[in-house]
Amino acid sequence: MVSRVNVPKGGFNFDNYQRNLILQQNGYSMPKATKTGTTITGMKFKNGVILGADTRATGEALVQDKNCPKIHRMAPNIFCCGAGTAADADKVTDMVASQLELHRLATGRESRVTTVLATLSQYLFRYQGHVAAALVLGGVDVDGPQLFSVAPHGSTDKLPYLSQGSGSLSAIAVFEERWRENMERDEAIELVKDSIKAGIFNDMGSGFNIDLVVIEKGRADFYRNIETPCPTIEKIGNYKFQPGTTAVLSESFRNFVTITEGDAMDIS
Repeated sequence: MVSRVNVPKGGFNFDNYQRNLILQQNGYSMPKATKTGTTITGMKFKNGVILGADTRATGEALVQDKNCPKIHRMAPNIFCCGAGTAADADKVTDMVASQLELHRLATGRESRVTTVLATLSQYLFRYQGHVAAALVLGGVDVDGPQLFSVAPHGSTDKLPYLSQGSGSLSAIAVFEERWRENMERDEAIELVKDSIKAGIFNDMGSGFNIDLVVIEKGRADFYRNIETPCPTIEKIGNYKFQPGTTAVLSESFRNFVTITEGDAMDIS
């Protein structure tokens, strides 16, 4: 007996179009994308690559997490910053990182940045932007320091400095003014910190702390909460008021009966 195999159709899939149209005609509103905020940056310097990110995770007008880690370890020599939907960025980077680990165990070789780039790009292109992960990828391998950006649709860029997220315009302005080739490590760290600060101070979706990772040949230094540009201010006033401060217009008291186990409830 021969079983028939359903071969997947190529191109875009519009199977749910008619269903969604009927749902909208019946008054059901389709879900919309949630506005998020982030500032992630990366730049090359004399001996390697530096990646930076803020730590605020938002959903519409609400701050969901004040210390969200946005720098993901892909390999000992490769890291990736994620913007967009936090769950999508976490899932994509974790999946690729696990594949790289298996590849290193099988080959005994160091991971290459282009391998990570191709895997991320192909995966995101497959979903045509519905996996909302905008990434800044950096690392140092046999080809030296490398820096790439990956858009949610899968397109890539290779530049000496990059930025993604809602605060990227402010951050990239700092790089355009001050970046130059072969910067020293300490000077480059300050430049990346200032680029993240620009996003924090000019974008409502970015804020709180700054995370950095400095990747050089044979080493990677991760700095969690290296700086807090907007520290939490202690409350000046005391908001506990004494009884009687506010006038009471009326009072009402009710007696509640406690029913112990085994007693019958009177429902008459």
